[in-house]
Order: sequence, then structure tokens, then C-alpha cells
Amino acid sequence: MRAPNTERPDFEQFEATALYCPRCKEAVPVRKRLLLVLPDGDMYEYLCAHCSSSVGIKTEKQVKPVHIVL
Repeated sequence: MRAPNTERPDFEQFEATALYCPRCKEAVPVRKRLLLVLPDGDMYEYLCAHCSSSVGIKTEKQVKPVHIVL
């Protein structure tokens, strides 16, 4: 019997390499583009590598809190 894993998980975040493109009508490689910088993380857009259509959005949460100095 294995002991429960108390260390960090096996993966932190998933990264898409191919997604379905409605314009190309098939799964295609994607490019990741920074869309917005938000207080709680960054929002990325996935673009089709063939026709540059938007095929998805992902928000990556920040691990450390952001401190704003005025």
C-alpha cells in the first residue's frame, strides 16, 4: 500500500498543445498569447496555428499574492 503523497502534486497546470478549431474543423496546434494581466493571475488566449482563430482561454492563478506599492 502506498503512503499518501504529502508533497506537491504531480502537475501544477495543464498546457494545451492542440485544440479543436471550428474554422479548420479539426484539432490543430495552438499558440498561447497573453491577453490580460489581472490582480489574481494572467489570462491567456489560445490561437489556431493555421488560421489564428481564437480556440480557447486560460487563466493562470498567481501562486504568490501581488503587493502593490503606491
